[in-house]
Amino acid sequence: MKITEKNLARERVIDAIREFFKARGFLEVQTPILVPIPSCEANLEPFKTQLITAGGIKNDAYLIMSPEYSLKKLLARGLGNIFEITRVFRNREEVSRLHNPEFTMLEWYRVESDYKEIMKDFEELFIKIIGGEKLVYQGEEYDLKLPWPRISFTEAFAKYGGRKIEEIKDEDFYQVFFNEVEPKLRASHRPAIIYDYPAAQAALARKCPEDPRFAERWEVFIAGIELGNCFSELTDPVEQRKRFEIEIALRQAQGKTVYPMDEELLAVLDKMPECAGIAVGVDRLVMLAADAENISETLFFPAGELFGN
Repeated sequence: MKITEKNLARERVIDAIREFFKARGFLEVQTPILVPIPSCEANLEPFKTQLITAGGIKNDAYLIMSPEYSLKKLLARGLGNIFEITRVFRNREEVSRLHNPEFTMLEWYRVESDYKEIMKDFEELFIKIIGGEKLVYQGEEYDLKLPWPRISFTEAFAKYGGRKIEEIKDEDFYQVFFNEVEPKLRASHRPAIIYDYPAAQAALARKCPEDPRFAERWEVFIAGIELGNCFSELTDPVEQRKRFEIEIALRQAQGKTVYPMDEELLAVLDKMPECAGIAVGVDRLVMLAADAENISETLFFPAGELFGN
């Protein structure tokens, strides 16, 4: 394996992330990578293992797909604005240009805030990482001048896909988005923040007070790459339990393993302050900063080489 500048860009990106948040008074935390209960999203699969004590007692254990549950438990303890850079793992996904089963995730939470404030955080963080308001990626130039374009989920489908979202089945949303909407967003050579997703597509987000069919969720796309997924966080344990039950029912309907709810999270959810949080794929940030076409170019040991897939 040849070491290149694209591998070495990772350190610069992570240093920039830490500088950005520490300058704004965020506390960096570390949460477990090995946990007793995974998240129960219908479309994600964890890596399962066992924790075996010296006396032979066996406990099911899982590698995290996100640090979200643990970070929310810390928010409920009053830690305030926090961020974490950690390794996460997702099973049954393709090893591809944008996916590796083990990857690095950045999550941050801003208290007494909502999803619109996180939009500003992300814009400023990305410009710091890139080093200016222009990104040149794979021969294409992207204008990063603030503020970035913001368009609602409904508007994006109507404007770029020529469809009303009521006409699209839940399971077809992402296929339509990536085949019809996203290419037109990319052609603008600007970032795009798509906000207010249908509530069914946002299991952990607070519903929009003016229209509960939608939730306060957004995703950001640059150069055809989805970089972050943000919510105004749901703090109602009764509503969250209902959302978990829906996800569990979907898993059952698909013949997937069903995991228990995280009762500890539900027990402290109403102690969380009003806040918003986002999960960001650090490897994809590195791709853009290093002008790498494939995520494997930024990894010392990509899964495709390790496992031959």
